[in-house]
Amino acid sequence: MRQKIKSVLIITLGPLIVSLLGLTACAVYPGRVPAIVKATDSVREIVRTTEGLLAGAYSPEGRAFLGIPYAKPPVGPLRWRSPQPMKSWTTVRDATHTGSPCTQSIGLNVASGGGGGLAIGSEDCLYLNVYGPPTTKTHPAATLPVLVFLPGGAFILGSGDNYDPSRLARTQGVLVVTVNYRLGAFGFLAHPALRRESVNGGSGNFGMLDQQAALRWVQRNIAAFGGDRHKVTLFGESAGAWSACYQAVSPTAEGLFQRVILQSGSCIDMQSLV
Repeated sequence: MRQKIKSVLIITLGPLIVSLLGLTACAVYPGRVPAIVKATDSVREIVRTTEGLLAGAYSPEGRAFLGIPYAKPPVGPLRWRSPQPMKSWTTVRDATHTGSPCTQSIGLNVASGGGGGLAIGSEDCLYLNVYGPPTTKTHPAATLPVLVFLPGGAFILGSGDNYDPSRLARTQGVLVVTVNYRLGAFGFLAHPALRRESVNGGSGNFGMLDQQAALRWVQRNIAAFGGDRHKVTLFGESAGAWSACYQAVSPTAEGLFQRVILQSGSCIDMQSLV
């Protein structure tokens, strides 16, 4: 392992632990509005990132900045390509609604090999959300620990928008970042033609590269939200745990995080429960 990962925590019963950690699961659909944003005493808060200004929400329950693009939409000529840096914007961007989940099928019977699913989401889906406790608004210089969550779903389902970690952020005094990454054929298709067109001679890892792009966004921008880029823990459940484990041993992810939590998944065997 080339990275200097300070600690690794492996946990079974991932869905249960996700709930216990305070990441409340909900249905997958674009534009979800968390309680922080809907609160009657919620006010707008402006944060400056390297790409431009974001207008999120602040209330006594916490802070939320939603639907933040961390890469260009992977559509058209950028389909089946490594994620590209997001262009800057000149106006204040609304960050009170989540983006679209990545293209997937809900109601899919995974055990029988698929079928019977309803397609939802969009290829334009490389968004993340940042949740924080209310104290970081009154103490903007605070350097809080950061948790970056990768959702599970067998690499064909799921979204960072499925979870509301506001309680976790509020009670534990941390920043929580939830991430969307490409799924299914859009995220993991390997083909000789794609390999020939790739700058690094590889293909099939676009979803993993998305995760690294999100982690680089965290390194560039999390200080603006009151986070410490040197105290980043990458964690996930099921396929998210496998992803976190793969990132921990990837030389191209070196320096992007310091700790790992694996919930019902490991990179030794995708079918294993440690």
